[in-house]
Order: sequence, then C-alpha cells, then structure tokens
Amino acid sequence: MDLNAFKQMVAKNPKGFLGRYGLGNKLLQEGGNLEEAVEHLRVAVQLDPVHVASHLALGRALIALGRKEEAKPVLTAGINAASSGRSSGGVDLIPEIRALLQTLV
Repeated sequence: MDLNAFKQMVAKNPKGFLGRYGLGNKLLQEGGNLEEAVEHLRVAVQLDPVHVASHLALGRALIALGRKEEAKPVLTAGINAASSGRSSGGVDLIPEIRALLQTLV
C-alpha cells in the first residue's frame, strides 16, 4: 500500500490500529515526516500495546529524531510484550530490539 492509502485509512477510522501502524511505519521506511510517524505509531501502541512491531517502529522513529531516552522505555515495552505471550508473534523481533537498545547505552 502507498502512503495515501494509509492516510485515507486513518482519515476514515482515526482509531484504527492498522491504518495508524501502517502510516507511521511507511513514513519511517520512506524517510517521511518522522514527527508525524511518531504521532501515528504512539496511537498504534496505545491501541494495541502487545503489537511488538509497533514498539520497534516507534523506537526507531524516536531514535532517528535523537530522542533516545524516550525510545528506551518504548523498546523495553516491546520486549516485554513479546515475552508476555500475549502478543501474536513478535518474539523474532526481540534480538533486533535488544541490539537497538544496546546502541542507546
């Protein structure tokens, strides 16, 4: 899906997890507005606190903005969500999240 399709999803359903995550992640991947990406990914994390990829994407966006201290608890929450057994998947992202966290020390 392209950026506009995700923007339309969010416009139609501002409380929709998929649109928020998709738009935030797409902005991050394409080097778009990182502040906007953070905004959408924060909502995605609030809507589905155990979606591990949302935590990872939000952490990456915050790091890209130089907000490392803000990124640490987000990434840690992603590891906790993956480890909790409440998330559907995400365990495979733990090594990547841990590696990111180590760069923030």
